[in-house]
Amino acid sequence: MPVTPFQALACPLDGDPLTHVDTAWRCPAGHSFDIARQGYTHLLPVQNKRSRNPGDSKEMVAARRNFLNGGFYQPIADAVNRAVLADAPGEGMLSCLDAGCGEGYYLRQLAAAAGERQTLELLGVDISKWAVLAAAKQDKRPAWVVGTNARLPVLPGSVDRVLCLFGFPVYSEFARVLKPGGQLLQVDAGPWHLRELREIIYPTLKPEKNEDVVTPEGFTTLETTTERFPLELTSQEQISDLLAMTPHLYRASAEGIERASALDSLAVTVEVRLTRSVRTGLQG
Repeated sequence: MPVTPFQALACPLDGDPLTHVDTAWRCPAGHSFDIARQGYTHLLPVQNKRSRNPGDSKEMVAARRNFLNGGFYQPIADAVNRAVLADAPGEGMLSCLDAGCGEGYYLRQLAAAAGERQTLELLGVDISKWAVLAAAKQDKRPAWVVGTNARLPVLPGSVDRVLCLFGFPVYSEFARVLKPGGQLLQVDAGPWHLRELREIIYPTLKPEKNEDVVTPEGFTTLETTTERFPLELTSQEQISDLLAMTPHLYRASAEGIERASALDSLAVTVEVRLTRSVRTGLQG
C-alpha cells in the first residue's frame, strides 16, 4: 500500500510510546486517547492550550480548503513534492510529518506525486481541531493528530521528513523527531508574496527586507529556492478565501477589508522561499 498511517506516536503527557489498541492509543502508564469516528486523534492536553479552540477557526479552515482545492497553490505543492522525494530511497518506507498540516492539502498532494513508486508513512499535526477534522474527512490514509509543534507527540528519531509550510517552526522539536540525516522542508512567504493584495488592504507597506536564510542549530542547509508565479482571481469568493487563510485578515483595518471585499477580480503575485535542510545534530 503506497500510503500508510504513521505509527511512532508518543504520549503527550509523559513521552512514552503509544500503542494502537482497538479505537484508542494507549501508553504503558495507562494514558488513553480515543480515535474519533472521523479518524483523527486528539493529543493536545488541556494544559497546553492557550484557548478553548486554538488555531484556525472553522471558517478559516473552510476558506483554505476551498482555495487550495481550487489548485491555486499547485506550483508550491509541486516544488515541495520534488524536494521531499529528491533523496528518497527507491525502496522501503519514507515517513513524513507535516507540522501544521492545516486541512491536509500538501500531504494529499505528496501522496499523489509519490504514486506507486514510493511507500509513504504520513502524519499530519495541527493545533486546530477544525483543521485536523477537515483533513481526516478528505483522506483517511494518513494519521491525523491534534497537537502542537511546541511538543510534538512523536517519538525521537522516527521521521525522515518534516514539512513546515507557512507554519510556526520549533526547530528543537523538529531536530528531536527527525532521524539522523532526516530533512526539514520549510516554506515561507517571500518579499513579493501577495503584494498586490497587501497594497489594497494596508495604507502603506513597509520596505521589503532581503533577509538572509539563517540555518537553525542542529541543521545544515542543503538548498534554498524561490517559487514565484502570477495568480488570477476571478471572483469575490476566491479573493475572500485567500484573505481568510492569511494572517492579513486580522492585521488589516476594517477599511482595508472593505476595499478587498469590493473586488470581483485581482491579479496577485505568489512568491515563496523553500529551504531544505538536513538534521545533523540535536540541540542541547
